[in-house]
Amino acid sequence: QVQLVESGGGLVQPGGSLRLSCAPSTVMFSVNTMGWYRQAPGKERELVATVTSSGNTNYADSVKGRFSISRDNAKNTIYLQMNSLKPEDTAVYYCILYDNMWRRYWGQGTQVTVSS
Repeated sequence: QVQLVESGGGLVQPGGSLRLSCAPSTVMFSVNTMGWYRQAPGKERELVATVTSSGNTNYADSVKGRFSISRDNAKNTIYLQMNSLKPEDTAVYYCILYDNMWRRYWGQGTQVTVSS
């Protein structure tokens, strides 16, 4: 069973930055799209950003211009650089991975809190 290991969450002041990372716990040879979702208290889980194996990216409108997703295919690792953070970015951030059979795997989540 593939597990996704996330890191980089924490507490940051408004306007600050954080960088999240995510990688599978085992070597995988058939990774397709990877990305991040988030879920704030009382809200549904929502897409933040995705990146395909060829590097095409997609962002939620709410994070465009502030967040940047990148990928290291050799390590099957993705990164989410979050700048100009706002209190409304506070959520649990979940990594997601699709393999080449479009099977989906979720990380356990990492908490991001934006507060002064």
